[in-house]
Parts: sequence; structure tokens; C-alpha cells
Amino acid sequence: MFIDRARIYLKAGDGGDGVVRFRREKYVPAGGPAGGDGGRGGSIYFVVDEGLSTLMDFRYRRKFVAPSGEPGKSKNMAGKDGEDLEIRVPPGTIVKDDETGEVLLDLTVPGARVLVLPGGRGGRGNARFTTPTRQAPAFAERGEPGRGLWVKLELKLLADVGLVGYPNAGKSTLLSVVSAARPKIANYPFTTLKPNLGVVALGEGSSFVLADIPGLIEGAHAGVGLGMEFLRHVERTRLLLHVVDAAGVEGRDPVDDYHRINAELSMYSAELAERPQIVVANKADLPAAQANLPRLEELAASQGQEFFVISAATGQGTEALMRRVGQIIRELKKAEPAAEPVQELVLPTEEPAPLEEFTVTEVDGEYVVEGAGLERLMRRLDLNNREAVRYLQNLFAKIGLYETLEEMGVPEGATVRVGELEFEYME
Repeated sequence: MFIDRARIYLKAGDGGDGVVRFRREKYVPAGGPAGGDGGRGGSIYFVVDEGLSTLMDFRYRRKFVAPSGEPGKSKNMAGKDGEDLEIRVPPGTIVKDDETGEVLLDLTVPGARVLVLPGGRGGRGNARFTTPTRQAPAFAERGEPGRGLWVKLELKLLADVGLVGYPNAGKSTLLSVVSAARPKIANYPFTTLKPNLGVVALGEGSSFVLADIPGLIEGAHAGVGLGMEFLRHVERTRLLLHVVDAAGVEGRDPVDDYHRINAELSMYSAELAERPQIVVANKADLPAAQANLPRLEELAASQGQEFFVISAATGQGTEALMRRVGQIIRELKKAEPAAEPVQELVLPTEEPAPLEEFTVTEVDGEYVVEGAGLERLMRRLDLNNREAVRYLQNLFAKIGLYETLEEMGVPEGATVRVGELEFEYME
């Protein structure tokens, strides 16, 4: 089954909690704090796997949660980091933010391993809060929670050449003749319900990937028929083979077919309409095709496009066509700029804001202190622990919070709120 869309939930691992521990050893009466830091939570990576060709694996598994880091240990030993989680996707996968639709990743390079969500940072143990005046701290930090995110995955096939044309123009038959692919072939519209890939081997070290895209009809760019589902699969191709039923078996005029398909490509993407094309007149073995071949050749010449006459059913002209296609693909690849190296970190992580950056605003007689760095720190402290609160009070003095409140003329007894912590202001 070909699956080319999926919606999944990603959750990086939470950081492990720091712990409160003290040395308890014989002959060491005052061993001091020895609580270790929590381990980092597991990060989530996308890995581009050449062995995959669909998003089928995500049909039954929708949630991917990386393991959390372990809590710290005694003797100043840090907890074990959570194991990183690798999610394997086929080349050509696009990752979008489910909420905004923003493209976060375009994964095209086989073997690329890209960090998506870094694991939460582990909390610091009590040994990290020792100072000359606080030699036995009895508090530690909680681990930082890992970030969660819903994303959409979309697959755009990576093929060198795309076969486009009306249903039953003979695209699937051509693919089966020139490659080892065995697509479903029958005499009714939309035989091809999913893209098929085939490798055309022209000799040692010379091959290209050919994609049979389901037949297009008028209105495909707006979602009529199977159009919108599959037009995106030709976006990455370097060359288009425009297969036309020269015999008009379905009762349509082949020249009109050519113009209508190109109109659909143009309305879907102006860039796609400019892609190099070769006009391929198929079914040349049928008598009805002979009257249309000169018209199609003249049409191709007027568009500056090469023209080939073939019969996919008998194999006539297919070898010459494939050799010419292989030559063009080699030339196009040489002219392409070198691929940029894959970014190691695509989703930016928030840099911790300085604790000194905060604002104080009056709301209904209360004074609310806001600051990203300050709030981030407070989320990691146990505010039911008296020593942790005392540590915060000293910190407020260091970063100038009390001085700011005094300059604002905050009256004694007024309520000051910093995150979940409330206290009465005293000069």
C-alpha cells in the first residue's frame, strides 16, 4: 500500500530531576552535599532511509515519545541520559508544523540525520548550589520537560523523470517495458491509483529513476480526479516525458490532450510548467496514429521540445527514447549546484534569557513580575521547599528585583507575584 501522508506527535524526553544527597561515610562527619544532576532527556531525530518508499509505517503508530533522563544519584553522580529516538522516513519527505503549516524540514539527502526536538535539560543536584555561605543546601532542581509537537509528513517522490499524460495514454505500459517495475495495467481510466517507480538501467554506472504519475485530467490542479494527490510527485523531477495517445483511442484529439495537460501543470505550478519536456507519441503501431504523428511533431517543434514516436506495447522506439533521456539527465545533473549540507539543528531552541531581564506591571493592585529566564528557573524549583524559596529571595536581591520595586514606589504589604510564588513586599 502506498501511503504518502501522515500526522504524528513528537515528544522529546524530559530531563531527570536533580537530587538532594549528603555524604554519609565513616570518619567523614560533615561530608557535605553530594546530590548529582539529572540526565538529559532523549532527543528526536529524523533519519532519511533509502530503503523506504512510503509513509506506511506511520499508519499504525502516531506517537513518538523519547525516554526521559534518569534522576541524579548520590556521590555526585549524574543520572543516565535518555536514549535518543530515531524516526526513519523515505527520501523526499517534507515535515510541516501541523498547527501553522510551516515547512520545518525537507528531507532529500539519503542517510541524513537531523535533530528535530532536543531533549529536556536535567535538573541540578544540591551539590551544585553550594556557596561559602550555603554549605549544605537541601534543595535541587527539577528536570526540564521535553517539547512536544504535532507534525504532518508529506512524501514527494524523488524521481529523475516523470511520466505525465491523460489516463490510458500508455504510461504504465512504458514503465513496465523499460524497467523492472510491474504496475497494474488495464483498459479503464485511473488504472494507476498510486505513483510507481522504476529504475531504467542503461549499462554499468548509468541509470535513472522513472516515475509513472497517475493520469491527469482537466481540473487536476484544483483537486479534480486524482490530480492534487499526485501533481506534487512530479515537482521534484528533472525531466517530464509527456506521453500522448497518438491514436486517440479514447476519442480525444492528441493535440488537445497535450495542451490541456500542460495547462494543468501551469496552473498547479509555474515552475513545473517550465520543466524540460519530451513529447512522446505512443501507440504508433495503431493505424489511427499515422494521421496525428505529423501534427504532434509540428507541435513539439513549435514548443522547442524533442519528439519521439514509440509503441510501448511492441517496444518500438523505446530504447532510443530511454538512451536520449539518460543523456539529458546526466547533463542536467552536471549543471545542478552542489547540494547544501544538511542542517544539524533545524528547529531553533530558545536560548535561556538572562535572569536580569524582567518587567514589573501593576494588575488590580498586585505587582506581577515577568521574565522568561526567571520563570524558566522557577519552574525547576520546588517552591514548597523553604531552602529553595530562600535561594530565590537571595537571587531576587542579586538581579535587582527588590531595587526595582523600591524605585516604583511599591507600598509595604503589597502582593508581588513571580510565577507561582507570591509574597508580601517589605522594604
